[in-house]
Amino acid sequence: MTFAVVTIPLGYLAIAFLPVVIVLIILFRWSKSGPAAAYSVVRMVAQLIMIGYFLNYLFEEDAPWLILSVLTVMLLTSSWIGIRHLRVKSLSAYSRALLAVAIGSFPTLCLILFVVTRAGGDMNARLIIPLAGMVFPPSMNVVSLVAERLQSERDRGASFEMAREAALRASLIPVTNALLAVGLVSLPGMMTGQVLAGVDPMLAVRYQIMVMCMIFGASGICATTYLYFCSRNQQE
Repeated sequence: MTFAVVTIPLGYLAIAFLPVVIVLIILFRWSKSGPAAAYSVVRMVAQLIMIGYFLNYLFEEDAPWLILSVLTVMLLTSSWIGIRHLRVKSLSAYSRALLAVAIGSFPTLCLILFVVTRAGGDMNARLIIPLAGMVFPPSMNVVSLVAERLQSERDRGASFEMAREAALRASLIPVTNALLAVGLVSLPGMMTGQVLAGVDPMLAVRYQIMVMCMIFGASGICATTYLYFCSRNQQE
């Protein structure tokens, strides 16, 4: 028996917001974070609707310059978000984050596209953009965690070597937990989507292993690269 992906009517989609409404009511009554949470939900819906229309256009055009433009925007935006929790934001911090995300994400993405899937030469937007959307967010998060933890440890008076060790270990906790949980606690989005679309589960497993390797590798390289540039800054 196969399961066909069905269209979700807007009325039924609205039902999915019931748990969201409950949480928002609680937040408005018990804390001051209600407006921020409500804004986040509204922004999420607006962003997803806009990206849906944009992806339709992108997939129809499939132009290399457009794909590269999207990747550039992803890189610049993720690098900026990565340092937004820093107490002191500077051009040098953004430069380090930008280089870290670029060095960690792009070579790993190219390895997957040109060697593993052997489809990168076609500049297929349907493959490149979703994979980029999987590698940039964890890279962004790990840079954010490693930068914040490094700054906190240094503010506490720790030596750079001790702060670097603590920052690297802490930054990789989320992605390491994801490796431990996949298949037992969670079925990630790519695998779930492929299974729902009727793809053989074992083939979906291969793709998910590829994605998890891509995420872990890019995250570790991003964190290491950011710390390397910070150490260079210490020596200057």
